[in-house]
Amino acid sequence: MSKFRSASVRRDHYEELTQTIIAKLESGVLPWRKPWDASKCASANSPMNPTTGRSYRGINALALAISPHTFTSGDPRWCSYKQAEGRGWQVRKGEKGTIVFFYKKLNIKGENEEDRTIPLLRAYTVFHASQIDGIPDFVLPEAAKPVIERITDVDTILRDSGVRIEIGGDRAFYRPSTDHIQMPPEQAFEDMPAWAATVIHELAHASGAKHRLDRDLTGRFGSSAYSREELRAELASLFVGNTLDLPCDVPNHASYIESWVKVLKDDKREIFRAAADANRIAEWMLSHHPDHAAGDDDQNATDDALPAQASDEALAA
Repeated sequence: MSKFRSASVRRDHYEELTQTIIAKLESGVLPWRKPWDASKCASANSPMNPTTGRSYRGINALALAISPHTFTSGDPRWCSYKQAEGRGWQVRKGEKGTIVFFYKKLNIKGENEEDRTIPLLRAYTVFHASQIDGIPDFVLPEAAKPVIERITDVDTILRDSGVRIEIGGDRAFYRPSTDHIQMPPEQAFEDMPAWAATVIHELAHASGAKHRLDRDLTGRFGSSAYSREELRAELASLFVGNTLDLPCDVPNHASYIESWVKVLKDDKREIFRAAADANRIAEWMLSHHPDHAAGDDDQNATDDALPAQASDEALAA
């Protein structure tokens, strides 16, 4: 009986991914940041599925971005065994896949009760292109924009977001009481990509204003609420930076990393909530740029960003 129970225990994918991220953070590494100068090499977009053409979002973008396969190859392509097989490709024997998540709302009709909506959440395995034989060589879709054009993209987002920017002082921050972003002068930054990374981070905080995405921005430095908001801004900066081909390397004090470790240890679902919120923040920011404002209706119908309220009962291997 004990053997049967042991074999049937469901894997806790929340716990597995959370522990992977905690281990990296405790070693002093932000696992979602590239350990090289991205401006000096060819770049690829966010992790994507070559059989559907869709980019992975939310927690899936994060789970795949921290994989060594992504970091060492520069190839963003991931797909399932069946998807590869359907294209005539073959996952090599012995290769270990990476877990990603599928979420969809199901409408259930009852004979004697009102219709109700239940969450469907599934974990499934995908493999990186480097693990698949027969897959065509990866070709970057187009040459990267010149840096000045990428900075112009950030300017467009800032302008159309309606958030006021004030210049001056030696600190960058968003102040909810006045609903404005304070930025040091441009010459205070190492270069314009560093300026862009900082202002994107602060705009992520500004998205939380009540008349925008309405998040809790009342946390004081060192509090759990403050740590959770900083984690969301950090991940949103990653998602937007990947889309605009800009760095997201805003320096983080060691205390930030320590606080993130604490909130993740306290709640194994927190990284999922943070990634879901970060995805919404990124979509809000990118909606203010004409090239990124149009959503993918088909992808939204099978949203892998994951809702914060997704339950353990909805998760099955």
